[in-house]
Amino acid sequence: MAFLRSVLTYSTSLLSTLTKQTNVIYVKRTFLLPRVTLYKHADARLFSFRRSCSSTAAKAEKGEDSFLKWFLLLIPATTFGLGTWQVKRRQWKLQLIDELSRLTTAEPIPLPLDPYELNNLEYRRVKVHGRYDHSKELYIMPRSPVDPKKEAREAGSLSSSGESGANVITPFHCTDLGITILVNRGYVPRQKIRPESRMKGQVEEDVDVIGVVRLTETRKPFVPNNDVEKNRWHYRDLEAMSRVTGAAPIFIDADFGSTIPGGPIGGQTRVTLRNEHMQYIITWYGLCAATSYMWYVKFIKKIKV
Repeated sequence: MAFLRSVLTYSTSLLSTLTKQTNVIYVKRTFLLPRVTLYKHADARLFSFRRSCSSTAAKAEKGEDSFLKWFLLLIPATTFGLGTWQVKRRQWKLQLIDELSRLTTAEPIPLPLDPYELNNLEYRRVKVHGRYDHSKELYIMPRSPVDPKKEAREAGSLSSSGESGANVITPFHCTDLGITILVNRGYVPRQKIRPESRMKGQVEEDVDVIGVVRLTETRKPFVPNNDVEKNRWHYRDLEAMSRVTGAAPIFIDADFGSTIPGGPIGGQTRVTLRNEHMQYIITWYGLCAATSYMWYVKFIKKIKV
């Protein structure tokens, strides 16, 4: 009996143990299967998320490339526009040069006294008759002699001739008009600025003068102020010159034909304008061609540059 009781007790204990282990395994299986399924769903969502991120990044990169492509196209387009603008500027400059040349070679007209009419006649040739007042000469300096052919050849260059002197401005009483004007008689070298060094050219009798109407100037940057006390003028200020000499604010440049032997050399009107537009045209169109080729290679042929 004791043996049977002990066997029964052992069997009951073993059965209980096995039952508990079976329940644990079942429970573990019950909780394990959903986890495996959950992991599978999570992996699928992660893969889908990664694929979505990759697609979004690709679209963003494509959008950036498209923006860069059309933005860089602005460079050749802008340079082409600037080159075309310079073509038009060159045509305008050539027309202006032709107009100035026509005015300075036209037949001279009598000097009008109407200030409004004079303001519209700059560079127009006029003729006057009268006498110089050499006692009130003014000197615009430093100046170099005008050589129209040389200036046309060297227009826009920074080099200049080493010769320096002054333009002699002399009051001129117009006997037929009854007024006194200012006449730029022309250029004298530095050693001939003083009147006593060129007495042969200081004529006292009445003379005919043909010249070009000039208007007052505004002082340009870096140009010194006029020194009235020392009689050193750097730009044409008709009001100040009129106050000093008592002449009317009318100014003409005497032409070369009005030159008196031994006196200042006339024809000192500078009508040559800087015309560098062809250089600008070549520069802008050259940049347009170069940048257009680079754009084509980069975005059309897809070659790395």
